[in-house]
Amino acid sequence: MSVAVPTRARSSAALVLAGVLWGTGGLAGSLLASRAGLHPLSVAAYRLLIGGVIATAYLWLTGSLRGFPRTPEVRRRLLAVGGLFALFQTSYFVAVSLSSVSVATMTTIGSAPVLLAVATAVKTRRLPGAWTAVSVAGSLAGLALLQWTPGQEVDVAGVLFALLAAAGFAALTLVTATRVEGLDPLPTTAFGCLIGGAALAPAALWFGMAVPFQADVLALVVYFGVVPTALAYAAYFRGLESAHPVLAALSALLEPLTAALLSMAVLGERLGAVGWCGAVVLIAALTVAYSKP
Repeated sequence: MSVAVPTRARSSAALVLAGVLWGTGGLAGSLLASRAGLHPLSVAAYRLLIGGVIATAYLWLTGSLRGFPRTPEVRRRLLAVGGLFALFQTSYFVAVSLSSVSVATMTTIGSAPVLLAVATAVKTRRLPGAWTAVSVAGSLAGLALLQWTPGQEVDVAGVLFALLAAAGFAALTLVTATRVEGLDPLPTTAFGCLIGGAALAPAALWFGMAVPFQADVLALVVYFGVVPTALAYAAYFRGLESAHPVLAALSALLEPLTAALLSMAVLGERLGAVGWCGAVVLIAALTVAYSKP
């Protein structure tokens, strides 16, 4: 017990950190797209490429790449992570372009825990526990209230792409939940981002990746690649090492919550009474998820 509790606490802290850092990425990506005039797919490619380059450079400068394993298992894992990164990012931004940021985010992030709960139940041949069901249901309710927009039309194609993004994120969580010998979270993030960014690069170049040589735009590019990408996914993969995949997916719900609060603080947007109720319900559901086995 004395060993398990600190390990679980560190895992939960890493997942919370990942969710909060992802939440800053929504604002950073939106600002980058508007100030640099980039297509959403180009923004996704920048996110993965810059994050991968920065993380790889850090590993090289600190000597962490010495003795890096080159086993078939490592290669398969990195290719899988890179491919799922590309699938997840592409599907999400296509969903955004077809519907809206709120609908795409709510559908993607809200569906992932459900898909993971179903996949886990099928794999283990056991129904989800009562606390898991309460957490997932409460999270979906809180997220719906947080993103509530009366009278908003929903594009079916956008929802389908958002569900594809959710499936990609769920698959990424399941794949990385099992550790490969010698492969730590930061190298997984670094090379996974590079592979995923390289896969998106041809399409991104077609849409255009040129950015103005301005200090604020360049700072946004670096921040977007480092904080909500390299650091966030490294923390997420670290938390996955000793956390249940469904709990990990629930931590991603901190992303829209953080984004909503940042939009209020930075952009002056207002969160109505329904939105505040959603935030409270979402926090309560996440508290149950982190505190119950």
